[in-house]
Amino acid sequence: MSNEVTLASVARSEWIKFRTVRSTIMGTLIFVFLTIGLGVLITWLIRSHYSTMPDNQKLTFDPVSASLGGIIFAEFAVGVIGALFISSEYTSGAIRTTLAAVPNRVRLILAKLLVLIVSMLVTSEIVCFSTFLIGMKIFSGVVPTDSLRNGSVLRAVLLSGVYLTLLAVLSFSLGVILRQSLASISVFVSLLLIVPLLGFFFPQSWQNHFQKFEPINLGGSMMSVIPKPQSFAPWSAFAILVLYVIFLLGVGFTMFQRRDA
Repeated sequence: MSNEVTLASVARSEWIKFRTVRSTIMGTLIFVFLTIGLGVLITWLIRSHYSTMPDNQKLTFDPVSASLGGIIFAEFAVGVIGALFISSEYTSGAIRTTLAAVPNRVRLILAKLLVLIVSMLVTSEIVCFSTFLIGMKIFSGVVPTDSLRNGSVLRAVLLSGVYLTLLAVLSFSLGVILRQSLASISVFVSLLLIVPLLGFFFPQSWQNHFQKFEPINLGGSMMSVIPKPQSFAPWSAFAILVLYVIFLLGVGFTMFQRRDA
């Protein structure tokens, strides 16, 4: 019987769970609404006030980052999706049934990761490209716009979806480690929101080095066409965020292997 439990069959089972659980459906709807809805609102506000913007701000204005402004809030929604994909099974006790059906823990985690990464990447890229195109339409004729034919613009929009996917995997890793939904989501929010606030208590010289390593600033670098001062280059920021995710996944997987359900 165990020979029949392949990675593909486990992934199909996890996909059914992922797309039918209410928390995933609600989280995805909120994610789409925040990214597109707030992106549209931000671009309309900028369009309305662009003529009064100081010239020095116009020179450094990044229409791509502005159109994707809703991601600042949507990233919390993808964090909830990632955390609940594993922690909700611990909360309900369903993890025991899952492990009874799939005793191979490596296969189980890989199947969950496969479903989460593919689902979030496809959804995030669709949403980010849609938001960008809508934003450029709103800006058209009033605010200078960018095109996907520009390699830097295409890279920024693509990495926006990748950034959101990595955040979902990071939150999933916290769920594996902490095994409680509330704790996982709280730590995730703290990493994105509270840790940056704590950085302001350090001397200015420390802040410049500390802040560029924060996940939210790494995401900002990945989504920017115009390089930001005191920040990493887009691909360097991507590499650092990947290292964060790999480290937390490694810790989570080790604990998952050694602990009882």
